[in-house]
Amino acid sequence: MTSTNLAATNSLLREWDKGSKSIRARILADFVQNNQNKTGPELEADFSQAASLFLARLTAWLRLTYMVGTCLNLQLQALTIFLSASSGHRFLSEFLEVGGVLTVLQILGLKQAKEEDKAQALKLLMCVASAGRKYKELICESYGIRAIAECLARSKSEETQEHARVMLQTLAQGNPKYQTQVYKGLIALLPCSSPKAQQMAAQTLRIVQKTVGHANTNIVEPLVALLKSYHLEVQFEAIELIKDLMDYGVQDELLKCLVSALVPSKEELLHRPEILDDVDAPELKRPLPVFVQQASAAKVIGVLIKESPSVAEKLIRLRCTHNLMVAMGNEDYADSQRQASMALEHLATSFPIVDDNILDAMGEHLYQMFMSNPEGLYMNMTSVQADVLRSNKCNIPGIVDGTSS
Repeated sequence: MTSTNLAATNSLLREWDKGSKSIRARILADFVQNNQNKTGPELEADFSQAASLFLARLTAWLRLTYMVGTCLNLQLQALTIFLSASSGHRFLSEFLEVGGVLTVLQILGLKQAKEEDKAQALKLLMCVASAGRKYKELICESYGIRAIAECLARSKSEETQEHARVMLQTLAQGNPKYQTQVYKGLIALLPCSSPKAQQMAAQTLRIVQKTVGHANTNIVEPLVALLKSYHLEVQFEAIELIKDLMDYGVQDELLKCLVSALVPSKEELLHRPEILDDVDAPELKRPLPVFVQQASAAKVIGVLIKESPSVAEKLIRLRCTHNLMVAMGNEDYADSQRQASMALEHLATSFPIVDDNILDAMGEHLYQMFMSNPEGLYMNMTSVQADVLRSNKCNIPGIVDGTSS
């Protein structure tokens, strides 16, 4: 340690203590610029073993000013340098002792906070979580899961949302005490109004599901409801998660929900959801969300039929054949007709008993049209034939109301 370094440190601390907002902003900017990726010992050497004195001043100013946003991003960047410094565990302990985690979590919930400030706050929290299991638990004990999930749902910045998503994933891994709570928090995000947040929640659930090891039944309805989305990336993640969940205890409930989605209720057909007014969706003549869901349910059912004979048998018992034919007769949405027709063709070619019953329900002429070109059937059939499909009474012998007799 040199007397020059010590004098410079003392001078810096006096300047901070007496300085105005602009002077402190300059000090922080210089600190951030000159100290990226430094280790704890290097920071201590720069401050003549008095780095903790500067850190204490920084945390105190943050707690006093975060509500009004004074130099907030610079303060968070400077704190991140301290907390990310290797061999700088002392800095982390000092930050936690003054309630630093609670302050940063409160920043995430501030309506007036800028998106870049929230993103930086999440980076800082990641430094805390990366220090080990007990630090992840501390964040969770401070109601961090809820704060981060709400930030993900409400944020308008994809960068901030991605930081929040990664943070939730981190809190779910290597944190057995709170992993189920994170899992439930992600499920709670599925019905939110942000398509990007819905996509990220479903994407992260695919990872966290393996960590948790069991499926919560509350995931079924909001997950199948994602199939109503006009955003293809949301539908993709929902379908992939549904496929993953076939290996868990919610398989039967998911299949029932998917089969039910093939036939929208009268209430659903009369209701105009808010999603029709979603400014982020393509400016096209939009079908009803229940028709989008109908088509997507038929699509995922077709995938499940091809991938698993045992799942296909369950779908038959759930009267999936009948409901697929109803969807094929939906003249209001061509994609429902196309996806349902292709799914039904998979069933027909895999199960002779289904094929026989389809023939009886459709009649010879329509059946031949269907088998020769299932994907293009909707373009060639008449309204009378569509009505035949909608009113079909197809029920596989030995299968009544979803149970074998």
